[in-house]
Amino acid sequence: MKQFVLLLLLLPGVFASAQRAKKAKANARSAPFYVKTTDSLPFLNYGLGTDRLGGAKMTFLDSNVILKVVDSFGTQYKVQLSSNHNAWIEKRNVKRTIWAFNPPYLSGSWTVRGDSLYDYVSFSLPAKVPYRSRMDINPTRIVIDLFGVVSNTNWITQLATAKEVKNVWYNQEEDDLMRVFIDLEHNYHWGYKIYYDELNRLTVLVKRQPESLLLRDMKIAVDAGHGGDQDGATGVKTGIKEKDYTLLFAKELQTALENRGVTVVMTRDRDTTLSMYERISYLYEEQPHFLISIHFNSASNESVQGVSTYYRYVGFRPLSEAILARMLTLGLNNFGNIGGFNFSLNGPTAFPNCLVEVAFLSNPEDEQKIRDPQFRRDVANKIIDGIEDFLRNAEAGR
Repeated sequence: MKQFVLLLLLLPGVFASAQRAKKAKANARSAPFYVKTTDSLPFLNYGLGTDRLGGAKMTFLDSNVILKVVDSFGTQYKVQLSSNHNAWIEKRNVKRTIWAFNPPYLSGSWTVRGDSLYDYVSFSLPAKVPYRSRMDINPTRIVIDLFGVVSNTNWITQLATAKEVKNVWYNQEEDDLMRVFIDLEHNYHWGYKIYYDELNRLTVLVKRQPESLLLRDMKIAVDAGHGGDQDGATGVKTGIKEKDYTLLFAKELQTALENRGVTVVMTRDRDTTLSMYERISYLYEEQPHFLISIHFNSASNESVQGVSTYYRYVGFRPLSEAILARMLTLGLNNFGNIGGFNFSLNGPTAFPNCLVEVAFLSNPEDEQKIRDPQFRRDVANKIIDGIEDFLRNAEAGR
């Protein structure tokens, strides 16, 4: 009986200890921790929404950017960028670190300069803070948000060696969000890349409009969609595979371009499996003037047919518009010029890019055209005509 009474007396304490331990464990799970991005082309998502191409992407990031994790769901971490801004990032694109993202950080001096190829805008920062960017048009401008940053920038050195960057300035949009504006000389965006150096300087490499806008002086990347174990869509009547015909059309485009003196870079020239990371990494190395990616569409309704072009950033829209206009002269239905597209190869800001969905494999009439070698040649020539229209428009807007 004494043992039973003693047990009754001890039970509340034992129960309370267990509850405290459970609560401490839960708090430990929910406590913020810090991660840094890896070099596998990490990107921030706006939210947890998704479609067949993944969630809507906010921005690509450089490696070793420090992020504060405040929540977790499925394959993604929720990260706090500043007091009023959050984002999500895939867990596979980060790893834990002892370094903390602990804003506010004070910005330092800026430098605007150029070399023989590019312009550079560099910002002194005490840490690799997260950022996002966008392209504006009318006027042509690059806009960058630096999260967790308070301005202490008291001088901006602009050297005459910069040729494309017209002017730079900033606003302190929020207490811990600094917005950078980079005005450009020309009407078209030709690309930029954001990265950190070993001293935590954030640099924006700005590509200049080429001195010559003749087709023969361009370096053009051509991407044949899918390949290897990625079949893509299949023909509704014959069962032909998208991966096979994107390669046929891409090679036709390569031949037509090279016949006009163009330097062509192919992401693949045979039936091989390539990840988006491998394709983008290769394109970053090659630095083409722009990229054309060839695909074929598919829909559950066989009556849907036509051609469409895709871009993500409004600054790259002129290329996709020019190509679509020329493709429509082939008598194809107009399925549209589609912006904000979440396809991975539309994601890089380093060069103008356009995805061309030539026609629908799920439509019998379109499928018949796709199988026709003459149609391949016609498509190659119309894409080139669109590229030349784009270049002429750029020349006119100098």
